[in-house]
Amino acid sequence: MKLWGGRFEKSTEGLVEDFHSSIRFDQRLYKQDIQGSIAHARMLGSVGVISEAEANHLIKGLTEILADIQAGKIEFEIGAEDIHMNVEKLLTERIGPVGKKLHTGRSRNDQVALDLRLFLKTEIDQTKSLVEQLIQTLLYLSEEHLETWMPGYTHLQKAQPITLAHHLMAYVQMFLRDLGRLKDTLKRLNISPLGSGAMAGTTFPLDREQVALELGLDGVTLNSLDGVSDRDFALEFLASASILMMHLSRLCEELVLWSSGEFQFISMDDGYSTGSSIMPQKKNPDVAELVRGKTGRVYGDLMALLTVMKGLPLAYNKDMQEDKEQVFDAVDTIQKCLLVVEPMLRTMQVHRDTMAFGAKGGFTNATDLADYLAKKGVPFREAHELVGRIVLHCSKNGMGLEDLSLSDYQKLSPVFEEDLFSSIGIEFCVRARKITGGPSPETVSKGIKMSRMLLENLLW
Repeated sequence: MKLWGGRFEKSTEGLVEDFHSSIRFDQRLYKQDIQGSIAHARMLGSVGVISEAEANHLIKGLTEILADIQAGKIEFEIGAEDIHMNVEKLLTERIGPVGKKLHTGRSRNDQVALDLRLFLKTEIDQTKSLVEQLIQTLLYLSEEHLETWMPGYTHLQKAQPITLAHHLMAYVQMFLRDLGRLKDTLKRLNISPLGSGAMAGTTFPLDREQVALELGLDGVTLNSLDGVSDRDFALEFLASASILMMHLSRLCEELVLWSSGEFQFISMDDGYSTGSSIMPQKKNPDVAELVRGKTGRVYGDLMALLTVMKGLPLAYNKDMQEDKEQVFDAVDTIQKCLLVVEPMLRTMQVHRDTMAFGAKGGFTNATDLADYLAKKGVPFREAHELVGRIVLHCSKNGMGLEDLSLSDYQKLSPVFEEDLFSSIGIEFCVRARKITGGPSPETVSKGIKMSRMLLENLLW
């Protein structure tokens, strides 16, 4: 008989039993469910709702069940519907009628809300740790490539010369923001809904704060309706995860481009590449491509839960059972991606000469030529127009800006002097950009130090 079956005269249809049950996926919450139950039982004993002996009996039984689940000795039942009722059924079978007292002053509605919060608290900490490892690797690579010259792009067209360190540090900023979002999510997540009951609290004198304290939570929810129906914390995690995956996807897209025959900026390690079943010459960046593809999956998790929640009246509705699979999938996906991207970056081979050669093509120093004129007193718009005509001439004749002679330049404007060519050399163009946030090795080195400090602050 169902634990809630007193009001019913016939059993649930077999088809509904399977459709209704969530144990196939919410069994993953067993640890959090038992942790919450232990804290609840201890509190029931301390406030006198049950005796201290009964509370200890419940705690001992729950502890043993937890150990048996972890040892793989327990098989959950579809008929018991979910992890909460499976645990309660096991407990009652083992310790007898006192097991039925565990649910006093509690509903599955506030129970599952607590379980999901506890689960995400652990997984966000794990995700933050993986993001930190990725940032540390990017910082290390940036230090290694402070003077690895490369072209920067806009519209995927060569724009201005930068360094690989400057490029990688852009991703460091993205991932630091991701850490900040995850940290903020934890602040709003770390609240206990237990005691909200089904939706209107309980008449039992529960000490909600005691339970929250034992579980390492910062406080309790202040409205029982909101306590059981709120999934903002899950949505906030999914939103943060989606942005993080977007950053990973952008990084992987560039790795795919850079490892192509057209760029040849990097070579992926064999351990993070695959081949073709028909073309023996191929070395495909499948790992980076798969991360790029899995980004859409996490976006889907966010959109699915947003759609589930958008039309629900207060308080709990069965639709909300659909929250867990989306959260589980996003957690698994993002952690697997982070685990593989970090060593993929760490083991890639950078072709410095090819990058430097690429920085010299495509007139990436054209802006510096215009700046040169502006510093000589030529209005920038006039300088811009003149340099545009010079670029057009060089482009038609297969030349670079460095290939024109000084006399050719002086025919176009008398302000060109002997210092011209040192001002438009690729290394000078990069080193001269010392403004905060710029690509000069000196500036990027300072940025690395500041980013390490930001990282340390975000981890606390």
